[in-house]
Amino acid sequence: MTLRRSAAVLLAGATLLLTSCAAAADAGGSAAPPGAALAALTPEDPTGEVLAQGTVLDDGTTATLCLGAVAESAPPQCSGIPLIGWSWEGLTDAASAGGSTWGTYAVRGVYDGESFTIRDAPVPLALFDPIARPDPTGGKAGAASAQDAAAIQSIVPDALGSGYLGSYDQDGWVYVDVVWDDGTWQRAADEDFGPGKVIIRSALRSVD
Repeated sequence: MTLRRSAAVLLAGATLLLTSCAAAADAGGSAAPPGAALAALTPEDPTGEVLAQGTVLDDGTTATLCLGAVAESAPPQCSGIPLIGWSWEGLTDAASAGGSTWGTYAVRGVYDGESFTIRDAPVPLALFDPIARPDPTGGKAGAASAQDAAAIQSIVPDALGSGYLGSYDQDGWVYVDVVWDDGTWQRAADEDFGPGKVIIRSALRSVD
């Protein structure tokens, strides 16, 4: 598919969602544009410790926890959350090049919406055995059409801002990965696009 055609598909999908909202407004009420609830709401910061898995990149000045896409290079390139209290002491699996050090780890600590404070020793992902998450689909296909999926994925990056990590669609669902969600964005996505279409997945998980 060419870039021009891809853009056309996204525009058509977004137009379809906007048209649906306009129709609802004409039927007897004002309707907010798609993504309005997501853009207007922000999840509350976690009240306790959280667990995350990602790439830690230390440029010699600041250590950062990258939860989204990482460009494979030496050193890798990514953006993420500043880490407070990070130390490479005892970690023998890290790589170094160009003045930077990096590795992939499971980390536990406190997230305040801007930074992540380490509260426990990091575990290399090669040695980490995470607890499987429940299937949020319940084994059922979602209700998002191909046009819905394209439109939703064109809207959510701007609506979620820096909290957005990535998205993809599969079996009628649009999976949207975010830094943190306490359920606020999931409810907003259902309000914006209709239930049974979007699954918001939080990279940070509360520690029970």
